[in-house]
Amino acid sequence: MQTLNEIRSTFLNYFGDNGHAIVPSSPLVPRNDPTLMFTAAGMVQFKNLFTGVETRDYSRATTAQKCVRAGGKHNDLDNVGYTARHHTFFEMLGNFSFGDYFKEDAIPLAWDLLTKGLGIDESRLLVTVYHTDDEAVEIWKKHAGLSDDRIIRIATDDNFWSAGPTGPCGPCTEIFYDHGDHIWGGPPGSPEEDGDRFVEIWNLVFMQYEQFEDGTRQDLPNKSIDTGMGIERVAALLQGTNDNYSTDLMRSLIEASANATSSDPDGPGKTHHRVIADHLRSTSFLMADGVMPSNDGRGYVLRRIMRRAMRHAHLLGVQDPLMHRLVPALVTQMGQAYPELGQAQSMIEQTLLQEETRFRQTLDRGLKLLDDELIQLPEGADLPGAAAFKLYDTFGFPLDLTQDALREKGRAVDTDGFDAAMAEQKAKARAAWSGSGEAADAAIWFDVADKNGVTDFLGYDTESAEGKIVALVQGGKAVDEVGEGQEVQIALNQTPFYAESGGQLGDTGVIKTDSATIRVTDTRKAAGVFIHIATVEKGSVSNAQAAVLEVDHARRTAIRANHSATHLLHEALRHALGDHVAQRGSLNAQDRLRFDFSHNEAVSAEEMAKVETEVNQYIRQNSPVETRIMTPDDARALGAQALFGEKYGDEVRVVSMGQQDGSGKGIEKDTYSLELCGGTHVERTGDIGAFVLLGDSASSAGVRRIEALTGEAAMAHLRAQDQLLAQTALELKAPAAAVPERVRALMDERRSLANEVAQLRRELAMSGGTNAPEAQEVNGISFHAQVLSGVTGKDLPALVDEHKTRLGSGAVLLIADTGGKAAVAAGVTDDLKGDLSAVDILRAAVAELGGKGGGGRPDMAQGGGASAENADAAIAAAKTVLEG
Repeated sequence: MQTLNEIRSTFLNYFGDNGHAIVPSSPLVPRNDPTLMFTAAGMVQFKNLFTGVETRDYSRATTAQKCVRAGGKHNDLDNVGYTARHHTFFEMLGNFSFGDYFKEDAIPLAWDLLTKGLGIDESRLLVTVYHTDDEAVEIWKKHAGLSDDRIIRIATDDNFWSAGPTGPCGPCTEIFYDHGDHIWGGPPGSPEEDGDRFVEIWNLVFMQYEQFEDGTRQDLPNKSIDTGMGIERVAALLQGTNDNYSTDLMRSLIEASANATSSDPDGPGKTHHRVIADHLRSTSFLMADGVMPSNDGRGYVLRRIMRRAMRHAHLLGVQDPLMHRLVPALVTQMGQAYPELGQAQSMIEQTLLQEETRFRQTLDRGLKLLDDELIQLPEGADLPGAAAFKLYDTFGFPLDLTQDALREKGRAVDTDGFDAAMAEQKAKARAAWSGSGEAADAAIWFDVADKNGVTDFLGYDTESAEGKIVALVQGGKAVDEVGEGQEVQIALNQTPFYAESGGQLGDTGVIKTDSATIRVTDTRKAAGVFIHIATVEKGSVSNAQAAVLEVDHARRTAIRANHSATHLLHEALRHALGDHVAQRGSLNAQDRLRFDFSHNEAVSAEEMAKVETEVNQYIRQNSPVETRIMTPDDARALGAQALFGEKYGDEVRVVSMGQQDGSGKGIEKDTYSLELCGGTHVERTGDIGAFVLLGDSASSAGVRRIEALTGEAAMAHLRAQDQLLAQTALELKAPAAAVPERVRALMDERRSLANEVAQLRRELAMSGGTNAPEAQEVNGISFHAQVLSGVTGKDLPALVDEHKTRLGSGAVLLIADTGGKAAVAAGVTDDLKGDLSAVDILRAAVAELGGKGGGGRPDMAQGGGASAENADAAIAAAKTVLEG
């Protein structure tokens, strides 16, 4: 028996041997097609190659593509578990030609692989073609020898394929396998075609056209090939079954579910096990590709799949969380082919555990509240929409769960009433926003959100994507078109641009459409809508256009390095200064980071060095940076630090980095830094590069501020410091290592010389030279008044004291001309200070010198004036004080 893993290898190696590049699967979130919620076909990653917009170093390729169909155009969710072939997650094997080969090669390659490479009985194969495709019919006859009754012409879209409403498309030929007449069903095109006897296993699409929004088609620059083979269906027929859930891979997951629940995999709970096995794959792979459970967009679809599986576990009677315990079985089966699954295993397990724990609380509480509501209603009556909305809004019980629970009771929900209650809540939210002092045009973004939904943020794991413009706003009003040179605010259905929040600046970059190039200078957010503040640099942009979005990579890289370093800095400060340290604000820009924190005194040089060393230690550890989605209460219970002043909803993003024991065991094992944060971060701490503290200062009462650099900015700062040291060493004619000692010696010498100069000034001032005035007798008091030059204000008190000593009893007034301004000091000997105050003498003199005030003690006072020109008047004014 060929296992599914062996079939995958056979397929890829076959086309690899036939000149095809073996290309890894693209993520489940499409980056290049805003019309798709999830990647649902192998050709999605190659769309731009088919249209000629992009070229690569190969012209033919083969892939095993991860696919999810659980939302949007392709949605198989409600059928999963109840049919033999529906899945939310599946693998599509494919081979592709980008203008290299066409029908005449694609059909023989497919036929030979099936009949020779995989050994499928060719007598059980038949094909369909688009009804006008005579060329394909002739190739099938010539190469495969198929008769007319085994080539069925189909005139519908079943044999004309497209990935979405726009994009590459073309006729196709499908290969079917006949499982035998013991199974009911007829060939394609017959009344019994929905039976299980004839199963499509491979679709070969002949890409010839590109379809546009107006319904028109144009020939592609090159005719191309896009094929898709469902590996589960091929595995089923090769393993002798027509049931995908009986294949080796699916059976192993079903048995893992049965073992974990101590139940029969084929008993009454058979459907439950199938749902659990299928949904385990889709939820795990979606999380591995960056989708996290949330209340809107892709995250909501993921949560819905999770909860559907968890509800089936509940119906099996399982009392404890189940899904996380099944992840190892999935990794064992698929981890080798898809290594990202193993890399994200810890995160997947933790998220499933937290989601299921929450869901079980929600389910138990919600079902009880639902029963209470039903008791009050007439038998068989629908649940009022207001009651359903109360369950959703107050108790977190989603509408789809309420509908599922009621369906079992033969009841329904008044969805119109639910929608009305939801609209009323949104109106209240809009009114609250309008009264909060925010921008006057904020109401427009509520209208955008109501019409198009909130923006789906892709920027946690990509910096480029495609999106669809859903609103152009100028002056607070929606417009249809914006021309060259004009400023505009743009909203899209999805974006990789981060909107300013939590101290992290909004992204900048470029948006391109078929008709315009637009420069994004900032990104902000209102009502869940990401607002791209931009200028049209070239051409004109229209609403509803598709757009290519490119974040400024260098700027984003620097910002996220600073943001991640801020988390490490926060924890290092707590270690160095104490647990009282809490974030009080931050700035994560491209050129620096700033961090405000609670602390009552300056951070010492020793403490700064300890913090800087510790942060760099965890940078060098190069541990993975992981994220989780959980409730705020659960996050705080783990010890996660919250951002001061930030408002949190019913779920938060928790970022962990660093392992204190170096084990790297995950968020629950001795994590160094654990914080609530919605920002973007590095993948590993080593991506920060380096960390340098610039300094500590006071921000406000009880709050200190630290600024720092990371990465290249840190290295540039260190290089600049080295250059300054080298220049200083050169000036001192000393080795760099001896600079501190030489500087200390020079400072000591300078102080010594300064003291000598001050002493000489005082001696000169005391001697006064030939012009030194004699003390005067004023009202029986000896009064020494003198104007000095060559001394400073700091010299005056000592000189006053010396003159007081010379006088024995009396008063002194000294005025120093300090180069345009005057410094003044007055003194009174101790025997006179009871009747005479130096302060009064000083103030009288200062007033004549253009100064104000001055002060001190009765025996000594100091002040200053605007100029020493009126010194004689100042001395005369001082005398009047002595004269009484």
